[in-house]
Amino acid sequence: MKVLLFCLFLIPILGFGQEYKKIINTNTGEKILIGITSKKVYQDKDFSEWFNNEYTNYKVDTDLLSHYKDKLEGKVIRIVLGTWCSDSRREVPRFIKILDFLDFPEDKLLLINVDTEKKGLSDETEGLNIEFVPTIIVYSSGKEIGRIIETPIETLEKDLVNILKN
Repeated sequence: MKVLLFCLFLIPILGFGQEYKKIINTNTGEKILIGITSKKVYQDKDFSEWFNNEYTNYKVDTDLLSHYKDKLEGKVIRIVLGTWCSDSRREVPRFIKILDFLDFPEDKLLLINVDTEKKGLSDETEGLNIEFVPTIIVYSSGKEIGRIIETPIETLEKDLVNILKN
């Protein structure tokens, strides 16, 4: 019985459950997300138009990326974004399309939605030094190896490749 109770307690913790909510942006009156989500949440009617438009219309540089598929093995990517932010609305769907092309495992991708103060539901952004969104952070062996902040320096693909080369 103790083992069963222990397992029931651990499942929600180890399951990395998504905890998020929709709130109203008091400046614009539109709904925004805060908290941790999967990419499926962007299919909600309040977010799908901008997400699907950018995802569908973006042309991934497959020639460049095809040489780097194996370089993402063992990496974790954390994206801090604001569904209220035009840069996030443009860059995040595009980056997710890149990750889909690379067959990046969804369980290695953490999407943290923040409000206009760059805060999530709890302490998801604590210690990340987030000033601008989106901020895409790549980790290897638990250590940060690079970031793409707000907009790419060159292109999303080239910036990602430069991070993976380090």
